[in-house]
Amino acid sequence: MGRLENKIALVTGAATGIGLATARRFIEEGAKVFMTDINEEAGKSVVEEFGSQAIFVVQDVAIEEHWKSVMQTVLSESAGLDILVNNAGILSIGNRQTIEDTDLSHWQAIQKVNVEGVFLGCQSAVRAMKGRGGAIVNLSSVAAIIGTPHLLAYGASKAAVRQLTKSVAIHCANRGYGIRCNSVHPDPVRTNMGDALMGMYGNDIEAGWNAIPDRIPIKTPSEPVDIANGVLFLASEEARHITGAELVIDGGLTAI
Repeated sequence: MGRLENKIALVTGAATGIGLATARRFIEEGAKVFMTDINEEAGKSVVEEFGSQAIFVVQDVAIEEHWKSVMQTVLSESAGLDILVNNAGILSIGNRQTIEDTDLSHWQAIQKVNVEGVFLGCQSAVRAMKGRGGAIVNLSSVAAIIGTPHLLAYGASKAAVRQLTKSVAIHCANRGYGIRCNSVHPDPVRTNMGDALMGMYGNDIEAGWNAIPDRIPIKTPSEPVDIANGVLFLASEEARHITGAELVIDGGLTAI
């Protein structure tokens, strides 16, 4: 029997990267996964890999009505929601953004997706899960733990996710809902977003990745499956006594 046998999961930003790797690991462990993404073409393409174990739904996580529609789909096509993974997020708009050159529109755009999207997801999941229990896993970042002067808005948004996670966890525990809520904090991951981050340091993206051994003690960048395995653990019954916690998957970066 798989670690998520017969569980119903919702993974946002699931068309690529960490979200796709998470959906794949969940399905391998027996879950049925509702995969959402703003990229309809990519989402419909990847969901074919999983057959009846996956359903794709178009979603912009920053729009409340989209959350209502997605939850209606989940609840109408399954027995209920067991797991939510708030993975969807954006890195930056344009080049590196410091306190001196970040404008308000950029700041607000990042917060809208990375913070409001997670808030709406947690709120929707708590309402759906509180009669049955469940697990919420929020994707944060090492940028929530260490200073990111060149990614001001992104770092602040991921710090907000870290705090929101703890508040949701304690609320649910105090109410006896049986809902756990934890956050995952990756280092730069080999994804499209990771490539965008490396591109901020120069035109040669691969040169940026090749410099990772100079920055991370374990000497290699993480792959999407490395993060997905951590999410899987927190979503499973193996983590039944873990809530309000943060799982840092960073190759030792924040230990320096």
